[in-house]
Amino acid sequence: MAPDKTKPETAFIIVMGVSGSGKSTIASLLAIRLGWTYEDGDWFHPAKNVAKMHAGHPLQDEDRWPWLRAIAAAIADARRQNKRMVIACSALKRKYRDVLVNGARDVRIVYLKGSREQIELRISLRHGHFMSPSLLDSQFDTLEEPQADEQPIIVSIDAHPKQIVERIIAQLRGAKLLPADLRTIT
Repeated sequence: MAPDKTKPETAFIIVMGVSGSGKSTIASLLAIRLGWTYEDGDWFHPAKNVAKMHAGHPLQDEDRWPWLRAIAAAIADARRQNKRMVIACSALKRKYRDVLVNGARDVRIVYLKGSREQIELRISLRHGHFMSPSLLDSQFDTLEEPQADEQPIIVSIDAHPKQIVERIIAQLRGAKLLPADLRTIT
């Protein structure tokens, strides 16, 4: 049987959500589980962005564009090399996700959804992260939840990370966005 061209296989997964939603944890576990490369969007921030966030100042769009373009370039480079990748990236606004997806049909958005109370508790327990807890309000103010036309995978953060990863894989497989015979590392 010929592959369904209306649903191309996923080669890139962007795990998005506000700071403290578990993006890095879930994306890294998902990459391990799939045997794909893991990249953290935070690694692509210019030093001035990190310094700004460390000082408790929210990033503005003009701060984000070079960062988003760097992540999009990494996706394009990986595509040329036939690599598959999972990326943790806040991608809070639709226009940010549009830069990352860039119309490609092999990029999937996974949205880690949690309440403000859940996220606030998580952030209060983190140590050594450059994202100040005082920026949580700006994160939720900026957040534009993915809409149906973006075909997101939406997963609640109310479970153990390994369960969240399994839910993501199940949704991708259920939508026939991963090969049925994809061997995953357990």
